[in-house]
Amino acid sequence: MLGGIFSFHSSWKDREETYTHKPLPLECTSLNFRGFQFAQAMLFAIEEINNTTNLLPGISLGYKMYDACGSIARSVRAALALANGNDVESAPSATPCTKPAQVQAIMGETSSSPCMAIATVIGPFHIPLISHFATCACLSDKTKYPSFLRTIPSDYYQSRALAQLVKHFGWSWVGAIRTNDDYGNNGMAIFTETARQLGICLEYSVSFFRTDPPDKIQKIINVIKASTSKVIIAFVSPLDMDVLIHELSHHNLTGYQWVGSEGWIFDSQIAKMNGHHILDGAIGLSIPKAHVRGMREFILNVKPLNSSGNEMFTEFWEALFSCKFKQTTGNQRECTGGEDLTQVHNSFTDMSLMPIFNNVYKGVYAVAHALHSILGCNETCNDKVQLNPLTILHRIGRIQFKTKEGDKVYFNEDGDPAAEYEIINWQRAESGFVEFVTVGLYDASLPADKQLNLHNTSLIWAENSKQVPVSVCSENCPPGTRKVLRKGKPVCCFDCIRCAEGEISNCHPEFWSNEGRDACVKKEAEFLSYKEVMGALLTAASLFGTCMTTVVTLIFFRNRKTPIVRANNSELSFLLLFSLTLCFLCSLSFIGRPSEWSCMLRHTAFGITFVLCISCVLGKTMVVLMAFRARLPGRNGMKMFGPAQQRLSVLGFTFIQVIICILWLTISPPFPFKNFKEFKDKIILECALGSAVGFWAVLGYIGILAILCFILAFLARKLPDNFNEAKFITFSMLIFCAVWITFIPAYVSSPGKFSVAVEIFAILASSFGLLICIFIPKCYIILYKPERNTKKNMMGKVPPK
Repeated sequence: MLGGIFSFHSSWKDREETYTHKPLPLECTSLNFRGFQFAQAMLFAIEEINNTTNLLPGISLGYKMYDACGSIARSVRAALALANGNDVESAPSATPCTKPAQVQAIMGETSSSPCMAIATVIGPFHIPLISHFATCACLSDKTKYPSFLRTIPSDYYQSRALAQLVKHFGWSWVGAIRTNDDYGNNGMAIFTETARQLGICLEYSVSFFRTDPPDKIQKIINVIKASTSKVIIAFVSPLDMDVLIHELSHHNLTGYQWVGSEGWIFDSQIAKMNGHHILDGAIGLSIPKAHVRGMREFILNVKPLNSSGNEMFTEFWEALFSCKFKQTTGNQRECTGGEDLTQVHNSFTDMSLMPIFNNVYKGVYAVAHALHSILGCNETCNDKVQLNPLTILHRIGRIQFKTKEGDKVYFNEDGDPAAEYEIINWQRAESGFVEFVTVGLYDASLPADKQLNLHNTSLIWAENSKQVPVSVCSENCPPGTRKVLRKGKPVCCFDCIRCAEGEISNCHPEFWSNEGRDACVKKEAEFLSYKEVMGALLTAASLFGTCMTTVVTLIFFRNRKTPIVRANNSELSFLLLFSLTLCFLCSLSFIGRPSEWSCMLRHTAFGITFVLCISCVLGKTMVVLMAFRARLPGRNGMKMFGPAQQRLSVLGFTFIQVIICILWLTISPPFPFKNFKEFKDKIILECALGSAVGFWAVLGYIGILAILCFILAFLARKLPDNFNEAKFITFSMLIFCAVWITFIPAYVSSPGKFSVAVEIFAILASSFGLLICIFIPKCYIILYKPERNTKKNMMGKVPPK
């Protein structure tokens, strides 16, 4: 058994209760043909399933339907009757209670507010409630509504799609009208938040309900008249839209661009109303068009004799053909029961809501597929299986199937289907009737920048205009002026005042204003270039240091067998000269336009070459100390720190720096960066550090080695050697540490390209310090004092002259 709750009536009679007797049931009024169409769609699906052997073979589906009458209280009452398996009418107390089989699922209701009430009541019993038209995003909350599912997308997607549509057409100043129920209030809340994120401002947001007194509707009319926005977002149900259009046409409020939700935008009955010209050119979202073979014919194949004894169906037939079954007097004719529906044109024969009928159809089939799975149907079904509402609910949530038309049906974890909409535009045909023209699509499953897709179709706007309406609070400021927000107004409302000197409104960050402040000119890009004086001087200094180191290397190589070169490990001396050459050359990577590779190279090359350099100096210092200790009785230090250990120490210290650099480049490497903040009229092209920790780790490690080398050299400066290299190492380390200690504040405080120049100067100064202090004294002896370049002199056996 399946339950159905539909509003066959749209309203009810208000009555004042005296509280002296039990209130009578609601007296429903205003027959609603749409409710009958939804019921017929449900019956069509049930009969189709019962007549096929592919689904639930040997099992017949039955149904029980109730009229909710548009009332939340009546909807809940009907749901409880379906859940309990009892009729709405209470049985006399003397009659024993009976409990027929419960319904396996409930189809309905059409609106969000009744569904929220029904789902709250039947949720603890886990009876599935499948709605075809309740779109409130709040119903996706499974903690509140665990048994609710739907075959129509949630308003969470629709509201966001409407905001993107408004943004697409450049409307930043809009008004909003909503139905004062869960559908309108929740949908508009999501739209408002999304619109705020997209820079759209709402001039007003008003709500109403169709049963509100006339003076409240009049207040809304007055708000619209007093507004300056030309676009109105209407998150309104069809029944409320009927009331609104009637009032708008009475006041002839034309010239507004309407943007509608799926609740009314594709309802042909609204498009046929008197006064529908108010909505000419409306645009909005609709459920994608659908066609179900045989459904139209089934819906229209109704006969009163098929439902004898059903008073509501009799009322429906009489309203459909404007006749009476009982003999009447006057102009009203008598119903025969054989009236021809093909001669009638009203909302019942209108099939514009076929997508919603298809949603009812999908819901019934979802239950059938779940039952088919639970009952283990193949050629026959196991009818002895005890059906449990919770099992059915879980199975419906996991089913996936395709309808005979190829539509894929499934539910996500929130009980919602995939969100797809058509964007339709109201365009008046030559016949005078409104046509719903599809002008685009919205698919929430696609990436954000591809969800909204408008076709190259000519749109018709308000008052049949072909020009896109303009709806802004303030026009864009002209060149030479800038925005100043109006006090107490949204950010879309502003005044334009003249720009300050050197500024112009709406300039890209890479541009600056001309002298007249009415045009943008490209900012000058600044970086340390080879062509400017500073860059050329630093390049010359780098090349001079490289040449000088090369000359020293040649001198040492030619005299490599002399005592002064061989003293203190000539291998370390040549490695030190090689590393100094790299130090001079690495400074060139700091000059020129920064690129991705140059940014990564300059700091890592500098860090590794300098550690190699300091490691060699540290090795030479250790050799001096170990050599002296070896001359003391009982000491054999040189065997512990021989050439192999010296090579390993250099390799080990350098390897640590390589690891630091690899980690830096892997985690957060330096990258080229355009600095717009340093100067207003210039772009500083520089290398961002990426990870400041990596940069200071590289410098810190160099500093630790330099300080260690300085301490050891200082301790060895007075050792009794005729040529004590530790003295020169001490001076070189003193210069090195002084340069880099002063570098830190100078680097931090220097703007733009000068910070790069400071770093290059520090590299060159410390490199020259090492080269001059350690090697120039030896070159002097080799070239000008060859008599001192003897083994005896190195051993201190000949007194120096």
